[in-house]
Formats: sequence, C-alpha cells, structure tokens
Amino acid sequence: MNKTLLALASMAAIASIPSLALAQSTVTLFGVADVAVGKVKNGSAGSQTRMASGSASTSRWGVRGVEDLGGGLKAGFHLEQGVNLTNGSIDTTRAFGRRSTVSLLGGFGELRLGRDYTPTALNTFADEFGVVGVGSRGIFSYGAGSNLGSTATTVLRADNAVSYFLPNIGGVYGQFQATADGSAVGNKYLGGRVGYKNGPIDLALAYGKTDTGSTPDFKNYNIQFNYNFGVAILHTLLDVKQWSPRESKDISIGATIPVGQGAVKVGYTLANRSGGAIGSGFGDADDSTRFGLGYMHNLSKRTTLYTTYGLVTNKGAARSSVNYAAPTGMLGGEKSSGVEFGVRHTF
Repeated sequence: MNKTLLALASMAAIASIPSLALAQSTVTLFGVADVAVGKVKNGSAGSQTRMASGSASTSRWGVRGVEDLGGGLKAGFHLEQGVNLTNGSIDTTRAFGRRSTVSLLGGFGELRLGRDYTPTALNTFADEFGVVGVGSRGIFSYGAGSNLGSTATTVLRADNAVSYFLPNIGGVYGQFQATADGSAVGNKYLGGRVGYKNGPIDLALAYGKTDTGSTPDFKNYNIQFNYNFGVAILHTLLDVKQWSPRESKDISIGATIPVGQGAVKVGYTLANRSGGAIGSGFGDADDSTRFGLGYMHNLSKRTTLYTTYGLVTNKGAARSSVNYAAPTGMLGGEKSSGVEFGVRHTF
C-alpha cells in the first residue's frame, strides 16, 4: 500500500514539472478580422464598388509570448502577419511582415530586435481613425509617395532594427532605434521618440533619418499632441518629411466623440508640399487635403460596426487617393472619395 502511494506521489510530482515550467511563460494567439464594403471614386479613373480588408483596424493574426526568467527579467517574442479577408490571402513575401521581434524586458526597459515599426511611424498612429480606412490621415502618413520619391523604405517599418524602450518614468516614455550594419539602401535608419502621457495628456516628439545611398538622406520628424476632454478626445499631428529639395508638411486635427455605445470620428489634414519640379506631384502647387467622418458602434468589447466617409482634394499634379495609392487613369488635381460600411472583430 505504501509503495503504491509512493509511486502515485512520484508520478504526480513528475507530471507537475511541465505545468510548473509553463506557469513561468505565456503564449497568446491574437488577431483582428475586419472587412468593409463600399464605393470609391477616383477622378477620371471612375467609381468602383468594392470590399476592403482592414478599414477600421488592419486585419491580422499573430502569436506572442513572454517567459519569466526570474530576478525581474523576462524574454518575449512577437510574430504578426497581415491577412486579406476579402480573399483569404496572406503576405507570401514576408511570413510575419507586420512585426517579427524578440525582446528582453526588465526594470531597465526593453531591448527589442527584429523587424518593427519606426519611432516616427509610431508617433502617427494615435489618430481618430487609427491610420487606416478611407477617412484616415494615414493616406498621407504612409500612403503612396510618403517617401517623397526616395528609396527610403522606413516610413512605416524597418528591417534589422535594434530598439530600446525606456521604462515608464512618471508618464515619460521613449524609444531609440537603429538598423544593423549591412541593411539595404533605403533601410539604414536612425531615430528616436520621447513622450509624456499622464491623465488626459499624450504628447510625443519623434525624429528619424534614413540613408538613401547616393542621394540626400530622407528625414522625418513629427510632433503628436492628444488631449482627452472627457466629452471628446482631440487628436493633432504635425508630420514633416524631407528629401532635399522635396518637403511635405502634414498638419492634422481630429476628434473622437463618445456617443452611447460608440463614437463619432472626424478629422482633417492639410498636406503642404514643396521643392519638387512642376508636374512631379511634389511641387509647390501640389497640395492635398483629406476630410474624414465616421461612426463606430460597439456591439461588445470585441465586435464593432462602423461606417466612414472620406474625401481627398488635390491641387496641381497631386494624386493622393482614399485608396492610399492612386489608380491608373486618375489625373493630377482630381478628387478622390469613398464610403465604407464594415465590421471588426478582435481576438
């Protein structure tokens, strides 16, 4: 009897070892399923009824995990891939092109290695539409032509990135990022971000420079200021991109206004371009504006219905579009507009 009890106790102890090890780490599957139907019109290119994936939040799936190493030190990883819900396709050129990183975390902050968002891109994300959809300032922040025609590929993300994130110190946060030696031309990035978030205030400044090879460096600096008034959240951004002599200054203002189970969203951006040759789309007369208006209705914490209207007005040779890239047939100076109705589910 005693031998039997001892054997059972030993088996229970051995069986508990894997669970004890797993208790020190967590792995999470996460994602967003977002799809909308609507209609867009792009000047002479005409109108198109379409279905679009990721118009309130980019559709994606991923897996992330954290292991407690003890002594306040943790290791983590994050793998994330975009998904097109309209046809079920994924990005086959980059299995985890949205983000693929490994990290060490502790009281010192976070050291993160891999493909990740640049500090200058992160400073543009806190807008009323989440920089996606037909009404978002993302049309200018990282749409076609956002690198001013340079070879820079770092407007949104950088490969081979080494990032350091400050621990939160009384509301102060920050990030420094540099790409490793040997990065491709257009991906050699150096930049940083510092901000303060406390109570209703969120203020951050960011600067980044990308080596474009034999041409001038591509530079991007911006300042984001958001304020929560309770009855509404104010979203503002000044985003400046330079590739001498070309320059674009985007000034955005918007608001998120809670209404019942949802929120009304409204935003405006002026993209003031200069320095480029006449007819290039980056000349002094090639300015654009965007206006966005939308409503999001929360059916639950995870599921949201939404509708958005967007209008882009172009001058001169500018061809900015609610599609983020102008279709063939759209001429310079023509308007682009779109309306969408969609559903988003997060998991």
